[in-house]
Amino acid sequence: MRIVIDSNIVIAAMIKESTTRKILLNSFFEFIGPDYLLLEVRKYKDRIIEAVDIGENEFEILLSLIFSNITLIPEEEYCELFNSLESKDFKDLPYIAVCIKMKAEGIWSHDPHFLEQEKIKVFTNINLLGFIRERD
Repeated sequence: MRIVIDSNIVIAAMIKESTTRKILLNSFFEFIGPDYLLLEVRKYKDRIIEAVDIGENEFEILLSLIFSNITLIPEEEYCELFNSLESKDFKDLPYIAVCIKMKAEGIWSHDPHFLEQEKIKVFTNINLLGFIRERD
């Protein structure tokens, strides 16, 4: 099942070994995101390092582990959709565009801005856990 993943989910998975991280590492899902997702997560590097109490090397290992299950989609593959999309938060547009362009089932996010649009489905941890249970 192809799902677009939002940066807030990735950051949560990095900060705490939790349900979010378990879902992210589940092979049932094919997680994708706009190419700038990695840059977005790296902006919070210092906060993540402090929250997890790890060094830079450990941060890079954790980042590598998390992103091993995420395919980044280059902007040139989805940018033509920008003019036809609307969102209260401009940073949401690449995620919506990737979802549409790559024919994903929806986006995994807890960002309330995504709930204000009707072009793509928005999934939470509970939704994704339900998909895993249905499969098992």
